[in-house]
Amino acid sequence: MSRTLRVRQSQTVVPFGVGAVFDIQGESFVATGIGDWPSRGRQQVDSPRLASRIGVTGFYAAPATANDRFDTPDAPGAPYIRFPSWLFCGACRRMTRWRIADEKPGRPPRCPSCSPGRALAPMRFVQICPAGHLSDVDWWFWAHSRKDAGERRQCGDRDKLRFLVSERASGLEALSVACTAKGCGAARDLLDILGTHGMRCSGRNPWQRASEAGECVKPVQVVQRTAGNLYYPIVHSALDIPETDAPAVTDDALAARVRGHDLWVSLCRGADSPRAEVFRSMIQEDTGADDQLLDTLLAEETGRPTAATSTGTGTPDRPDLSREEWDAFTAPAPPATRDFALRETTLGLASETADPWVSLSRRFGRIVLADRLREVRALSGFTRVSPDATVVPADTARRLRWLPAVEVFGEGIFLTLNKSELAAWEADTRVRRQVSGMRADLDRSFQKDRLEILTGPELSPRFVLLHTLAHLLIRQLSFESGYTTASLRERIYARREQDQYGILVYTAAGDAEGTLGGLVQQGEPPRLAETLLRMTEAAAWCSADPLCAEHTGQGFGNLNRAACHACALLPETSCETGNTLLDRALLVGGERVPGYLESIVTAARAAAADAVEEM
Repeated sequence: MSRTLRVRQSQTVVPFGVGAVFDIQGESFVATGIGDWPSRGRQQVDSPRLASRIGVTGFYAAPATANDRFDTPDAPGAPYIRFPSWLFCGACRRMTRWRIADEKPGRPPRCPSCSPGRALAPMRFVQICPAGHLSDVDWWFWAHSRKDAGERRQCGDRDKLRFLVSERASGLEALSVACTAKGCGAARDLLDILGTHGMRCSGRNPWQRASEAGECVKPVQVVQRTAGNLYYPIVHSALDIPETDAPAVTDDALAARVRGHDLWVSLCRGADSPRAEVFRSMIQEDTGADDQLLDTLLAEETGRPTAATSTGTGTPDRPDLSREEWDAFTAPAPPATRDFALRETTLGLASETADPWVSLSRRFGRIVLADRLREVRALSGFTRVSPDATVVPADTARRLRWLPAVEVFGEGIFLTLNKSELAAWEADTRVRRQVSGMRADLDRSFQKDRLEILTGPELSPRFVLLHTLAHLLIRQLSFESGYTTASLRERIYARREQDQYGILVYTAAGDAEGTLGGLVQQGEPPRLAETLLRMTEAAAWCSADPLCAEHTGQGFGNLNRAACHACALLPETSCETGNTLLDRALLVGGERVPGYLESIVTAARAAAADAVEEM
């Protein structure tokens, strides 16, 4: 029976981008590098701002797939190849090494020994290494690993393997790989298959040719093919904001400090020299300037764009794109285009004179509704084993200067806090003490470099506050807007050196016409004020309290405080930081720290008590 397997165009970046393993209808595939993409049919994605920041010439989306009625079998598309290549039959248990020459278009692999042919299933274990390589487990070696080298040499037939299941055991101990070659009989169960076993790395990924393999001495790790550490994509995201006539550098005082630094002239003269990174880091440490400001000033000084800073692995670091977006959302007259339509509104509380509405109005600042947004998401590469491992570029041959990307359209709600109220709250000694503990945990974390791109050089109380606020608001909006939490995303604008203090909650999961307006409707007055109040009341209590509220470190690397799955965590696709750097106590208060919205919680409880007494 012929079958059609599809990947949506948006999935070719995340979650099934280059290097990712994709399971569908009992079969397993891996996405190949963009060097194998067809030149015919791919669609150009415009995002000059993102392209200039990560140092590429442009972006392309994979060719769009037609629907069932108009689809053609030979239409070009993003290529995927079968992986693992070791398959087994569920009836006779024979293992087969499947090759590209064995593929039959439109038909799944069938067992050559069974009649009628049974569908073959992929082996569930693969091997990876910190250099980013992925390959099949050497099952012949595993079956013979209990024998010495001389006994292994006597068995020369590598295709006589069976994947057996024992009824006398359970779990991985019940599974074993056995060699059925004449006179051999070697076998080993899979009880301790996970981990490092001295196997050799192939030095390449499945879509790379043997001639592209390199010498790799990194330790090999056997994992399940759906394991979380098999694939860490590096995705860059930028909103499509219109170009303005405003100068690129808005903080004249900070720019003056950079230009007056003793090493500024040396950096300009040697922007392409190996010492440039040392000069940059020293200037940033002394002035507090970020990479974007330095790049802008260098471009003005030298007359050409500077190359994107690199991780040393051939792939650019993730740039900070928040400055231009913040300026666009906070401009007195927001710029507007077809794909960037903003309008300012309020909470609708100007006539209110009683708490908790007065306290709510005092704590928040500007409210901007984005009726239409365009977001470009680009994949520059990936890592395996851990996020800080060696980066494998999307073009493994390193010949192309473009990246795979998709464009999505949606809507959003942008809101800021009251600047004076925020400054007073941040000045509290208890607040600074609470965040200093999180900062110490962040300094010890392997995610420090990645998270500092979002938090800035120093983790500030406002970042944790705004990040937690965005999570709680998304959870509350999911009940009222019709969108699931996985459909909503956050963008945090909380860099102190750029005077940011706001969040954007948006959805970008629609088609070319955008979304249906349900999220923007919830931002209209007085709906947003009611949503914020209900969010604050819900955040004051967690079903895991008092354990959750009193935590001094939970989550991966102890990077969270009062935040758990019952109160603040979101799907990974919704969060910029991977559900880290959250603390509900900074928002609603706790025994050790005052909350920014604590007065609203107190007023709401008092109003509820008065209403009960009047009944």
